[in-house]
Amino acid sequence: MDRMNDFEPAWLDQYVMPNYGRFPVWPVRGEGPYLWDTEGKKYLDFAGGVAVCPLGHSHPEVAEAIAEQAKTLIHVSNWYCIKGQAQLARVIVEEMVKIPGKCFFCNSGAEANEGMIKLARKYGVTKPLADGSPRYEIITFTGSFHGRTFGAMSATAQEKIHGGFGPIVPGFVYVPFNDAEALKKAITDKTVAILFEPVQGESGVNPVTPDFLRTVNSLCQQHDLLMLLDEVQCGFGRTGETCGWRSIVPGDEIKPDAISWAKSIGSGYPLGSFWIQDRALAEHDARKLCDLLGPGTHGTTYGGSPLACAAGLATLNVILRDDLPARSAKLGRQIAGEVASWKHPLITDIRAFGMMIGFELNEEALMQKAAVKDSGKIASIYVAKAMLDAGLLVVPAGPKVVRWLPPMNLTEAHATEALGIFQTTLDQLTTLG
Repeated sequence: MDRMNDFEPAWLDQYVMPNYGRFPVWPVRGEGPYLWDTEGKKYLDFAGGVAVCPLGHSHPEVAEAIAEQAKTLIHVSNWYCIKGQAQLARVIVEEMVKIPGKCFFCNSGAEANEGMIKLARKYGVTKPLADGSPRYEIITFTGSFHGRTFGAMSATAQEKIHGGFGPIVPGFVYVPFNDAEALKKAITDKTVAILFEPVQGESGVNPVTPDFLRTVNSLCQQHDLLMLLDEVQCGFGRTGETCGWRSIVPGDEIKPDAISWAKSIGSGYPLGSFWIQDRALAEHDARKLCDLLGPGTHGTTYGGSPLACAAGLATLNVILRDDLPARSAKLGRQIAGEVASWKHPLITDIRAFGMMIGFELNEEALMQKAAVKDSGKIASIYVAKAMLDAGLLVVPAGPKVVRWLPPMNLTEAHATEALGIFQTTLDQLTTLG
C-alpha cells in the first residue's frame, strides 16, 4: 500500500465528517494568486483561504523559511525559551501595533479570542465589584463571528452558530452593531469588557463607524472595561493599515487593551496570537495588564513553535518591507471604484477596506430568477459558485454579499483579470430566466 500516493475522491465522504459545505474543487497546487485543481483548471484565488494568504500561495521567502526551520527544529515545549517568539512578538509590538505590550502565541483565531475572554474574566476577578464578587459579562455585537470553540462560539452573536449546542457559555450580552444607545444601556456593574471586530468579515465586510468606535473607547475608560479587538480577519495590513481599527480612526486616538489575530499572520501555517497592552491595572496598582495571565493561567502545546514563528516572521517581514498595507489600500480603492462605475443592476453596495472588499448583491433580483430559486442556494453562494465556474474564487458572506480577500501583494494586472471575470459573470446572471 502506498499511503502517500493512493487516493480516491470517494474517501472524503467515506472517512471525513460532513461538517463543511464544500464547493466541488480539489486544489493541488498554488502559486501567487493562482490555484490549480486535479483536472488542471486554473483559478484566480480571491478567497485566499478566507484571508489566510496575504502573500498568495507558496511565497518563496515563506516557503524557504519554513523549509529551513523544519530542517533545524520543528517543535519544542513552551517549558523552554523559543527565540522565534521573542523575535515575532517584537515585530508585532514595535512595528504592527506600535503600542507597548506583550504577545501570546497559539494556533488559531478562535484560540486567540479564547485567550482574550480569559483575560477579561481574570480582570473581573482582579478588579471585582465592591462586595468582592467578580465582574464577568462581556458585550459583543450582532453580525459578529469570533470562532467555533465554545467560548468563542458563545461570544458570537449569531443564533445559527449556537444552534444545537446549548446551553452556551454564560456571561455574554449581545447588542446591535453600531448602536451606541443600546450599548450604553447594556452596560451594568457586572460588565468587564467589550469585544468586537473593527471590520466584521463573516457578515459581509461591515465596519464599525468612527463615532461608535470612539464611543466604545470612551465607555471603556468611564466604566473600567477592557476593549478587546478581534482582528483575526482584518489585521496585519489587509484593510490598508497594520491594524484594522486604524482604518476606521487613524492614528493613536484609540488604544485597545487587547487584540487577537490569526489568518494573515502565518501565510497558511497554523498560527494565532493575542496582544495585551502594557498598562498599570489601576492608578495605585503598578501591576501590568499584560502580566495578568501569569504562569499556570493559560497555555498551549503547539502555539508559538519554532516552525510557526519562522512562518510568521517571514510573512510579516514581507508585509512590512514591501509596504503592503499601503498597496492594499490603493488597489482596494481602485477595484471598488471600477465596480462602482459599472452601475451594475446586481450590485447594490460596495464596502472596501484594502484587500477586504464586500460586494452586496441585489438579492431580490437574483432570487426572482428561476435558476437561482430552483437551485435552493442563497444569493451569495449561487454567485460565488458561478464565479468559481468562471475561474474566480471568492467567499460568500451572509445571504447577499460576496467577499474578495485577495493577496495584499496583488498586481494591477491580476485585479484587472478578476474584474473582467466578475463583470462577465454578473452580466450572464442578468440574462437568467
